Amino acid sequence: ALQRTPRKNSFNKTIMLLTKVSTYLALFSAGAAAFAPSLSTRVTSVLDAHGQDDDGGRRAFLASSVITTLVGTGFTPAAHAWRLLPLSGGVDYKAVAGDISSIIKEDPNKGPTLVRLAWHSSGTYDKMSKDGGSGLGTIRFKEELAHGGNAGLGETAVPWMEDVKTKYGDSLSYADLYTLAGVVAIKELGGPTVPWSSGRVDALDPSAVTPDGRLPGADSGPPGADPSDAAHLRTIFNRMGFNDQEIVALSGAHALGRCHTTASGYDGPWTPTPTMFNNLYFSLLDSVKWTQRDWKGPFQYEDEGKSLMMLPTDLVLIQDDDFKKYVSMYAKDQATFFADFSKAFNKLEELGTTGLKSTTWA
Repeated sequence: ALQRTPRKNSFNKTIMLLTKVSTYLALFSAGAAAFAPSLSTRVTSVLDAHGQDDDGGRRAFLASSVITTLVGTGFTPAAHAWRLLPLSGGVDYKAVAGDISSIIKEDPNKGPTLVRLAWHSSGTYDKMSKDGGSGLGTIRFKEELAHGGNAGLGETAVPWMEDVKTKYGDSLSYADLYTLAGVVAIKELGGPTVPWSSGRVDALDPSAVTPDGRLPGADSGPPGADPSDAAHLRTIFNRMGFNDQEIVALSGAHALGRCHTTASGYDGPWTPTPTMFNNLYFSLLDSVKWTQRDWKGPFQYEDEGKSLMMLPTDLVLIQDDDFKKYVSMYAKDQATFFADFSKAFNKLEELGTTGLKSTTWA
């Protein structure tokens, strides 16, 4: 009897653990039928590990009891419903991506803003001071949202992600969530599948927020596109470690979305397909006659039909010869643009991070 005491204690602990697991899982409302066989296998495996192979009847009874608890409490399958977190406590990033994808499918106009959130959370990196970047999720703090380049994100993309964050809790960092949202949006809107890695750990307070002014601006120097705008782009992007080709490739994200007077002060979409990721930004930039818009807002360009716009830092890409050769290349070859953009965006999202793990999300 004394020799069996440890195994009895272990068995009792197993019962307590499985009771907690079944109660926890019963709170959810999706996937029980599909999940039940694998859960039963896990239960049986746990019992085997605790030496209960001598009592197959008791083992089978306990395993089936857990499943009965789940199904009996309303844990029934539902299409496209929330998916279970692994019992190990990790994050199912495919499930997170699916939740983000659902948000975009419901309203495709949210997609471009999620790309902007990921871009701006990453684009603060400084290779000299080794600070900034996506790694700490600081763009959620009001101090960073107050930066001029982030206007509007505190009322749109950041709160849009809160339900997803709440669902996965502390297992999912804001930093991983925001960067994953960017690559999911790009794919969902027709773009390439950008490689992504997980493992970012959030800062607990805003002390890690970098100074304002690290993001690229719409105009620099005199109003309108001129060499000062090219110099500005190189200053901003070179600080992060990007070359001219990567600057142009990343600028292709302007295929998505539009400017809002309530945020940046500028107005209008870059392309007629603002919820489709393609190379049209480069085609239009390279072929359309762009003239100054006559209005009371800041200096921007418009097409002859007055329905599209370009910023001074867009138009400088065809004024500067070193930039223009890449604009022309991407305008002619979308596949090359997708490949180069994917590499550059992946690099952008990982600037300044450490300990990341390549993660399958699509």
